[in-house]
Amino acid sequence: MDNISNQFHSNQLVGEIKEVMLDAEALLAATIDTGDKKLAEVRAKSEKSISRVRARLDGLQTELLLSAKTATKATDAYVHENPWRAMGFAASVGIVIGLLIGRR
Repeated sequence: MDNISNQFHSNQLVGEIKEVMLDAEALLAATIDTGDKKLAEVRAKSEKSISRVRARLDGLQTELLLSAKTATKATDAYVHENPWRAMGFAASVGIVIGLLIGRR
């Protein structure tokens, strides 16, 4: 369960980093008309960094997807091997959630 939570947070982090990268790319595109040589050097360096980070994020996203699929298959296999235990666990969780909602 903790592994699934970590995967969710990692996937959320990847999405947030991609959003920051899109903002940085928009900023670079907005400064493209400036003729300053130093700014052009910084822009070129930033574009290279963004490309590297994008490639690593794509790899990380692929790893997270494979890890989630593996966890899903393992859960499916466990439920098929232990249906009564899985149903008991699901019922227990449902009762706890029902009690918590009922307290309000």
